[in-house]
Amino acid sequence: MTRSLANHRSLPAFKLERYFARYEFTVPHQLASSDAESFSIGELLALDPQARAGFEALGLGYTEAAGHPQLRETLASLYQTCGAQNLLVHAGAQEAIFTWALAALAPGDHVIVQFPCYQSLAEMARWRGCDVTLWAMRERQGVWELDMEELEAALGERTRAIIINTPHNPTGYCFTPEEMERLVALARSHDLFLLADEVYRYSEYEEWIRLPWVCDLYERALSIGVMSKSFGLAGLRLGWAASQDASLLDAMARIKDYTSICTSAPSEFLAQLALCHRDRLLERNLSLIQRNLDLADEFFAEFAQLFVWRRPKAGTIAFPRLCQEGADDYCRRLIQEAGVLLLPASLYDFGDHHVRIGFGRQDFPRGLQRWRDYCREQLS
Repeated sequence: MTRSLANHRSLPAFKLERYFARYEFTVPHQLASSDAESFSIGELLALDPQARAGFEALGLGYTEAAGHPQLRETLASLYQTCGAQNLLVHAGAQEAIFTWALAALAPGDHVIVQFPCYQSLAEMARWRGCDVTLWAMRERQGVWELDMEELEAALGERTRAIIINTPHNPTGYCFTPEEMERLVALARSHDLFLLADEVYRYSEYEEWIRLPWVCDLYERALSIGVMSKSFGLAGLRLGWAASQDASLLDAMARIKDYTSICTSAPSEFLAQLALCHRDRLLERNLSLIQRNLDLADEFFAEFAQLFVWRRPKAGTIAFPRLCQEGADDYCRRLIQEAGVLLLPASLYDFGDHHVRIGFGRQDFPRGLQRWRDYCREQLS
């Protein structure tokens, strides 16, 4: 008898990624992407007159498991308290979430996760045998909010960690200084781990919204960053984890020996180059995001009878609510009849009333116009 590959310890299908695998590269108008407009290798090499020669001379052997020392030094310049020794380079943010969950959590632990969320933030804890409480975002008075009283009430004797995402996927919400101060105080008073997914950092529309990295505020926090989102360099597949907790990073490094071991030498070279010129990359992408966000404002104002638009505070994505039908059916029809890709809320296990849109790419106006034409046709 053939044994099934599925068992009680298997990870469930990653709904969002399976949905993208089906549609992302075949649908004409991609309005669901979460990354900013990318750059070519040529554009990156043009940032520094010495870069091309250095890239062509780069050896393609193994790199240091923790990440190239120069790259970690550059990353450390982003932080107030973390030096190069406090950083562990990963093959994207997903690997960092994986190694943290295995290093920090144990079966029977209780974990609180901000919700909705990127699936692995909650699923990895469940896979480790943890009890997970979802700390849900609320829609109130035209904005997304968090209830800090609800978080405090969820804490218990077995609580091991709190997992947050700021700026938030998919709502574009950012923690306020008061919320962050209270969060850190709660984590410290209960001696909890605090995992902060901060991959959309540097995409805040107003600089005053940006708070310090969470790992700079709390000694048991781990902050995850990535080149994919605000920097628009998803193809490098390079992320990192930063923490003041040396024992946590050491445990993650030991687990990473069983995954990627080390990252790609060309990716590290190009990430280092991009970070040295990060202001130029971010300026271009933030300008593009703002242009597209203004177009989204106009679109949702025109179709206020169809959607409830809550303008995000940061990032390349938003989570409008449908007024008249379920998100699954709507997204399916939009693909079939207009060739436009959105993400239904069911991919986040967050009901059937919202859709995720992405507005960080250059071709957003073309896809938005096709969606506008479709909405006008439906209304007429």
